[in-house]
Amino acid sequence: MPRVKRGTTAHKRRKKTIKEAKGFRWGRKSKFKAAKEALMKAWTYAYRDRRTKKREIRRDWNTIINAACRENGTTYSKFISNLKKKNILLDRKTLSNLAKDRPETFSKLVKEVQN
Repeated sequence: MPRVKRGTTAHKRRKKTIKEAKGFRWGRKSKFKAAKEALMKAWTYAYRDRRTKKREIRRDWNTIINAACRENGTTYSKFISNLKKKNILLDRKTLSNLAKDRPETFSKLVKEVQN
């Protein structure tokens, strides 16, 4: 059986890793070992932060709703509680958009929920 030389395969694999690390600083963009380590970290952070992003966006929606509620004389927790009691099924993203883009509609909603 003939001998198989793996130079091209190894070279291709290393080149692919270096290409993935494009834009990294210092030697991490050009040295294979450093690039490999940096990519492992980068992918870990990317995975973690895809989940964190959802958390942060929801927190921002809550902040916007709370600010709008306080302008209308109530608090976020009382408003959400009353929404649930009245069985009004609006999610926080929709409520946040209402508070931002249509404050008059949001204030009508707050008044409706308070009664």
